[in-house]
This record gives sequence, structure tokens and C-alpha cells, in this order.
Amino acid sequence: MSASRAARLIPSQPIVPGIVWGATYIAARLLLELELAPGVRVAVALAPVLPFVFTLVGLVQGIRSMDELHRRVHLEALVIAFPLTLLLVMTLGLLDLAVGLSPDDWSYRHLLPFLAIFYAFGIWRAWKRYL
Repeated sequence: MSASRAARLIPSQPIVPGIVWGATYIAARLLLELELAPGVRVAVALAPVLPFVFTLVGLVQGIRSMDELHRRVHLEALVIAFPLTLLLVMTLGLLDLAVGLSPDDWSYRHLLPFLAIFYAFGIWRAWKRYL
């Protein structure tokens, strides 16, 4: 596939691929509650990966098209969100070793909302600084 054709397949805005990723992720979560063959379970688990990659590419393209202030805000949001995520993962890992956290309450699938919250908090803090 040529580079120009590949570029046309990757949307410049992450809204549509984000919706497709969200729907695929929710469908995968629901399907993985069913009794399926191991090969089918792996395929279902991997189904949201490609839509998420398209979403990330759209996000990066969208941020690259922003002016310098908006790019700086998103960079600062990541600078806040990434260490907060590391702190959360480290703390949960150590607590799991200390007291054995229940996987029904604290597994990897429960971390995704925290990542969005940390990023939103980072954007709020960055805009507060620049406004």
C-alpha cells in the first residue's frame, strides 16, 4: 500500500475511530464474559487494538495541527498524567504484594478510567496556568 493511500485511511480527527474503538472495546468486554474457545477469546481481546491505533494516530495528527499554546497544554497534561499513572500502578502493585488486592476490584481493566481522569486533570491544570 502506498504512503499516500495509507495516509487517506488514517483519519485526521480521532472522533470516528474513537467511537469505533469504544464500541469495539465494549463489545469485546461483553463477549469475553461468554464461554468461547481460547482462539476466539484472543481474537476478541485483540479486536479493539487496530481502532485504538487509528484513534492515537488521529490524536497525534490533531495535536500536530494545533498552535503552539495548545500543543504545550497537551504536553503538560501528559507530563502530569504519566507520572500519576506510574504512581497508581506502583502503589497498586505494592499493595497487591502487601495485602493481595482482589482482581475483581483492581485489575488492569479498572485502570483505564484513571488514565482519562489524570489526563483531564492535567489539561485543567495546564489551562489554569496559561489563562
